[in-house]
Amino acid sequence: MPDPSASTTEQSPLLSRRTSLSSNASTASKSVGDQSSAQLESNDEPAPVISTVRGTVVIASIGLLIFLEATNISILTTTQSAIAADLDAFEQVSWLTSSYLIAMSSISPLSGRLCQLFSPRICIFVSTMIVCIGSIITSLSSTLAVFLFGRAVTGAGAAGILVVATIIAIQLASDKQRGLYIGLINSGMTIGVSLGAVIAGAVEPKYGWNVLFGAQAPLSLVVGICLLFGIPKRFVSGERAYTDLPLRMKLRRVDYFGALALTSTIVLFLLGLSGPRVLPLPMILAVIIFPFFVINEARYAADPIIPMAVLRSRGTLLTCLATVGFMMARWSILFYTPVYALAIRGWSPAVAGSILIPTNAGFATGGLLAGLLHIRRAGSFYVPSLVTMGLFPVTLLLLALFSIPEVPTAAYIVLVFLNGFVTGGALNYTLVHALHLTLPSVHPIVLSLVATFRGFAGSFGSAIGGGLFTRILHTTLAKGFADVGLKHREGLVRRLMGSPAIVRGLEGVEQEVAISAYVTAVRALFFAAMGLACCVVFIQAGTGWKEAVDPNRKVVENYEVDEEEVEEEEALLGGA
Repeated sequence: MPDPSASTTEQSPLLSRRTSLSSNASTASKSVGDQSSAQLESNDEPAPVISTVRGTVVIASIGLLIFLEATNISILTTTQSAIAADLDAFEQVSWLTSSYLIAMSSISPLSGRLCQLFSPRICIFVSTMIVCIGSIITSLSSTLAVFLFGRAVTGAGAAGILVVATIIAIQLASDKQRGLYIGLINSGMTIGVSLGAVIAGAVEPKYGWNVLFGAQAPLSLVVGICLLFGIPKRFVSGERAYTDLPLRMKLRRVDYFGALALTSTIVLFLLGLSGPRVLPLPMILAVIIFPFFVINEARYAADPIIPMAVLRSRGTLLTCLATVGFMMARWSILFYTPVYALAIRGWSPAVAGSILIPTNAGFATGGLLAGLLHIRRAGSFYVPSLVTMGLFPVTLLLLALFSIPEVPTAAYIVLVFLNGFVTGGALNYTLVHALHLTLPSVHPIVLSLVATFRGFAGSFGSAIGGGLFTRILHTTLAKGFADVGLKHREGLVRRLMGSPAIVRGLEGVEQEVAISAYVTAVRALFFAAMGLACCVVFIQAGTGWKEAVDPNRKVVENYEVDEEEVEEEEALLGGA
């Protein structure tokens, strides 16, 4: 039988080294207090210290950018009637929003990786300038093609803004502040979505829709310059190894084939779903291209866009899938409650946009309360994620039942508030839980993927949900007019399909048929969203609750050490 004391004697140098490592780590941990993990991973260099005024300018600038990005999503809900009329695009109204969301979703996966190579400061500045250019193109457009191109350019720039802002918040926040910071970012996003529709509804009738897009250009330019000079040059996104590389070396490390393959896959897939009809050819091409992307990332890319550890992570995959379904159901509220107010309640465009205020106020409140009161530690938030996601379909069921003309306005406002409240809490919990399920080294990639799939939700929601709504509305309108003996109303049906605001201008039987058709379509959409939200709860349940374990580390006698260090020590002992 081997002598235990002899074994201990032989391994004493290794154990001594491990004890020293553990002691050093413990001392370092106590000395940093609440500093972020990004600071600890940056060779223990102190974080850049900036003045209060400079920090305020940076925070305000990022907040304004998030606000502008969000308004570009909701601005179409109360202006699409005017834009469709000016550009003769009644049958292509879904593209007005989809062009922006497709571009944003396609570029988002690259944003996290580019932040590691070129620093968040440069990435957010370039993104802001692209938004500026896209806003100018959109505001000057006189044809549908130019308008859609401008929207796509704006979306490409917006892709980096939310991702970079989230990366900055996650890596600079302590564990106690992380949930609060995420809640603040989500609040800025939802305030933009809420006020965007209201502002657009008030400004467009007086000044035209061109002004709404043109005003974003100078704002983006000023904010971009403020961020370029406000964010310290030394701030990096956890990859200090890239900081001192010359530009040509950074450019050589970009996975161009992977970027092209991934972007092409996303664009083609969303293109096939985002029109009035499903286009099979782009979706087939997307399915063909995607395996080449995976092979490239697994075998050939030196610095892959999405590391294989992320692609193989069950928690990341299911979180992204749950996010898509959850936000698709949420977008049905954001897109179609203003439609309910316009067509069914007969509100003006400016007032109809205000229906988003309570639901987005609920969103901000739910996210902030979850972050401020509960998410004050690192770790699993498995149960809170499931509870908040489980309450979400209940609010959708109630909204479906109450989307009728006779329901009291106050009751409807309470319901949309509650829907937003559980949404804000759920998104905060699921994002923090996703970070618990993955290693800190890939958090920027995980954040960009979650942002990408949130963008997918907008595209899928406007495509799939919009397609369902449009088909039901068209069928119900045609049948309704036929049932009351009103024939040859094809022109009126066409205008009603693209412009819910004209319902309040109708009279008599025509208005009754139109309102009834919109009630049927809105309720059917909300019922479908409820069913999808129920499925999402089961997907989120599959993410699990176990913390990610670094495969390059192993635990020996309750001390965690690097695998390479263990092998080195064992080789030295063997040589001795």
